[in-house]
Amino acid sequence: MTQPMQLLKKVISNQYFAVLNSLGDGLPYSNLVSFAISEDLKSLIFITDRNTRKYRNVKEYKNISLLIDNRSNQPSDVSQAIAITVIGTAHEETQNRNNFQSLFLARHPYLQHFANNSNNAMIVVTVSEYIIAGFDKTQRVIMSQ
Repeated sequence: MTQPMQLLKKVISNQYFAVLNSLGDGLPYSNLVSFAISEDLKSLIFITDRNTRKYRNVKEYKNISLLIDNRSNQPSDVSQAIAITVIGTAHEETQNRNNFQSLFLARHPYLQHFANNSNNAMIVVTVSEYIIAGFDKTQRVIMSQ
């Protein structure tokens, strides 16, 4: 594998969706989310409707993970695919919403209407760790805050 930070940036910059993993009512729950990430890789942003299980889970249990990968669903994925687990703490952003929304919309301009909907929450994940996994190697990157 190449240098961990270079690999993180390469994979994350080419992916627009992540699988959010949360916990609610004692059960795991997964959702697909559109995301953006800060230049320093310390903050990941997604938007969700407040009237969803996803939102309730994040509000109740702030520790979450997300999976971002570059698989192509081909046999070559065994040797080439990378899966990145993002571990962090999520919160609804209200104070710096405009800054985070600008970052999100720079990546997903087609979601402007969704981002501007007052029923939707801007969720910011403060990343504590990345786990980069290939088929036979794993690397951890601890993020200092």
